[in-house]
Amino acid sequence: MRATTYEDYGDASVLKIAEVPVPHRLPGQVLIKVQASSVNPIDYRLRRGEMKGLLPFGFPRIPGYDVAGTIADCASDSIFRIGDRVMAFLDHARGGACAEFAVCATDVTAKLPDSMPFDEAAAIPLAGTTALQSLRDHGQIAAGKRVLINGASGGVGAFAIQIAKAYGAIVTAVASGDNESFCVSLGADKFYDYHNTDFTELSKQWDLIFDAAGKSGYFDSRDVLTENGRYVSTEPDVKGMLVTLLTWPLSKSGKVMLAKPNAEDLRELIQLYESGKMSVTIDSRFSLDDVAAAHRRVESGIDRGKVVLINQRPHTEK
Repeated sequence: MRATTYEDYGDASVLKIAEVPVPHRLPGQVLIKVQASSVNPIDYRLRRGEMKGLLPFGFPRIPGYDVAGTIADCASDSIFRIGDRVMAFLDHARGGACAEFAVCATDVTAKLPDSMPFDEAAAIPLAGTTALQSLRDHGQIAAGKRVLINGASGGVGAFAIQIAKAYGAIVTAVASGDNESFCVSLGADKFYDYHNTDFTELSKQWDLIFDAAGKSGYFDSRDVLTENGRYVSTEPDVKGMLVTLLTWPLSKSGKVMLAKPNAEDLRELIQLYESGKMSVTIDSRFSLDDVAAAHRRVESGIDRGKVVLINQRPHTEK
């Protein structure tokens, strides 16, 4: 099969198209024919070697964790059938999504409704799961809670606004001023342009601060958390890990969120999509042959939504 691989850390130029074996499906796994995938910041950070101490696996590697496609092979007693339309959040630390086929566990795979196109489905798994688990599991979100989302217009942030509103929260969005109408259209009740306002210096407080951009630290945000308030960041570095360890016994706790692949969470996200409570915003589409260009697009900074890879050569949007 054709796949995008890299054999050393570096900039996007290390990404190359190669012929590699179709991955072997093990018991409890499914083989998916990939129709679409997407690029997340974690993909280029891994490619650049920023987390090589945490993931010291060898090369070559196939990047990507988001998959939308059809079941190509599964066990006879599987809950899936060959040809089923599915999305998956790959459970391999090394990725594997940027290829014609991918394997993953059955319990990180969810069936897609016919109403959900593959490109939109591919945008959801990692970013949507990160937002859902951050808000629900650590943030303990509930109706009436005041939630601030920093980096609200990006891939994770846009999902977070909609999920928070679906749970009945009062949402404050922080992003650049050009994205105010976008964030409000997703459900934000209040908006701050970070160029003009530093939310950490306001006289307001929130029950949950979700830093989807990884730009505000726990100690910067602590004063604007309510008593027993919670802070969640998506910044997976050593400093963030220490914050998680040091603050867990405190009334105002902080946590660095690393999403865990989970089919039940994918089904919840699909249900939100089907009910009209969550939409998908696509920044641009690239061919699976153009993963390097897609990485560069994400590294340049995405104002709104996700960068998607599809298994044909489309007209690239910019």
